[in-house]
Amino acid sequence: MADTIHLRDLEKMIDRGDHFRLIEVEDADEYARGHIPGAVHLPPERVREGAAELLPDRNDRIVLYCRDERCEAARETASILDDMGYGKVLRFDGGKRAWVEAGHPLESD
Repeated sequence: MADTIHLRDLEKMIDRGDHFRLIEVEDADEYARGHIPGAVHLPPERVREGAAELLPDRNDRIVLYCRDERCEAARETASILDDMGYGKVLRFDGGKRAWVEAGHPLESD
């Protein structure tokens, strides 16, 4: 199962310029209203068919998030990716709520 990271961990990864894929797993409307800059959209119900295109390298580090720590979509998506052989999956525990509460911007489509 995916390890959990917290806001400060994600901030450090971004500040260092670490290579990783940031994935929002909310529904399309929620993603369009605002997402963490650089995040791409991949809801749990599309993971099996969309992962190959969005995440072609199974060795890339992947950070999943949804709206907050209670959201189950990131856990579900992490489990699916794990079953598919993605070995470096992390869940951003605080999600979009923690990001915004820390004063960080969202981008929208």
